[in-house]
Amino acid sequence: MNSLYDEILSALHSIWHRRWLALAVAWAICLIGWMAVAMVPNTYESKARIYVQLDDALAQQVGIVADRKRDIERIRQTLTSAVNLEKVVRSTRIGDNVTTPKQMEGTVLGLATDIKVVSEQDNLFRISAISSDGSLSDAENAQLAQDIVQKMIDIFREENLAGNRSEVAETLDFVNEQLAQREKELEAAEQRRLVFEASHPEMIQGGEASRRQLEGSRGQLRNIDADIAAAESAVAAIRGQLAGTPRTVAGAGGGGARASLAQANADLASMRARGLTDSHPDVIAVKNQISTLRAAAQNERTDDSVGMPNPAYSSLQSILADREASVQALRARRTALQAEISSLTANQIDNPEVAAEAQRISRDYDVLRQQYDKLLRDREELRLRGEVKTERDAVKFEVVDPPTTPRQPVAPNRPILLAAVLFLGIGAGGGAAFGIGQLRSTFATTARLERLTGLPVLGSISLNLTEAARKLRWRRLTYFFAGSAGLVGIFILLLAMEFVQRGMVA
Repeated sequence: MNSLYDEILSALHSIWHRRWLALAVAWAICLIGWMAVAMVPNTYESKARIYVQLDDALAQQVGIVADRKRDIERIRQTLTSAVNLEKVVRSTRIGDNVTTPKQMEGTVLGLATDIKVVSEQDNLFRISAISSDGSLSDAENAQLAQDIVQKMIDIFREENLAGNRSEVAETLDFVNEQLAQREKELEAAEQRRLVFEASHPEMIQGGEASRRQLEGSRGQLRNIDADIAAAESAVAAIRGQLAGTPRTVAGAGGGGARASLAQANADLASMRARGLTDSHPDVIAVKNQISTLRAAAQNERTDDSVGMPNPAYSSLQSILADREASVQALRARRTALQAEISSLTANQIDNPEVAAEAQRISRDYDVLRQQYDKLLRDREELRLRGEVKTERDAVKFEVVDPPTTPRQPVAPNRPILLAAVLFLGIGAGGGAAFGIGQLRSTFATTARLERLTGLPVLGSISLNLTEAARKLRWRRLTYFFAGSAGLVGIFILLLAMEFVQRGMVA
């Protein structure tokens, strides 16, 4: 601990012994540093916030909300484009000294780093700009920063209103050109299709007509097969009824049971013709009556030569003939359909190249037609969007915070820099004095001399000064303290000048 204390005392003695060198170095570094700080121009920043309105009932109805969000994002990204920054340069005093394209390019590149557009929320944007032109005063730099932000807001308005309308008009022109081109291609494809169909009528619409006809014939054949099955079933039922019906009925003098039996069988056949099933109550009652009458009719005379013709039997024969004629007609129709199906199938197998050509022409025509219809829908949608943007001002915005007038510079922090230069100068002066002391073989204390040489030190002789030497020493100390105070005084003066200058801007 005593060794460390001795080292500190030795260092302080070495610096104090060469205090004029330390003061000179401190003055030199402070003057150079303060001049460098003074050469750095103040940077003033202006800010503004704008609110973009996205909610619009009519826009939501036509389905362009997503497009509007994309437009706002596009404006945010392109607001600092080279074209817009060139507008800012030409409309502010930044472009007063810009005369050549090269100078304009360099100015635009520098301005791009000074402007920031930040999205704070989904529909809230902050625009900020800084100005630090060394040829302008602080008040002029502050005003220039405000002018830049105001011009950016004006560009935002122009891009949002006029830009959207011009973009819609340009898009409509492009869509109209594409639509005209597709219309010519569609007309040519339609002409090729008409020529082909004139040469091959069976392949109308790319063979679609023949395919539809073949499918229709097959469907009719299936229906006819079902009708034939139903008709044959009806013929079988009528034949069963006819087998149980007598040809004649007894006269007025006899055969009453047989006549009643014939009438009951006729009633049963009529019920079944109406679609009644065997479980129907009326059918069950008639069956019971037939069983009773059949036992009574067996006791009567069964000579068919005596009696009158049975009307029910004649009616069933007429119905049977009609059903058999229907079956024959359906079978003839089925034969004709089978021949037609065979002919259509043979045509498709015999002409595969023509069928492939018909399909290709039809496919090309359908593709062009779909593209043409889609372009028509897109054009109408674009026209509707343009009308909505024109009439309803689809994207609206308002300035929440107007461009602020900077009162204080955002950079550099001159008071901190001035203080840092002062401490750097003092530290450099002390370091220089200490370094020079280390290069010379002098000893500030007897303990350090004894430690370095390894020899005992018997004592030390103090410095005795005469009266004249004391006065000279005191005068030199006065000069040293005056020089040190002057250094601190200049620092305080520079701080005062900085705050006065800021007050003049405010």
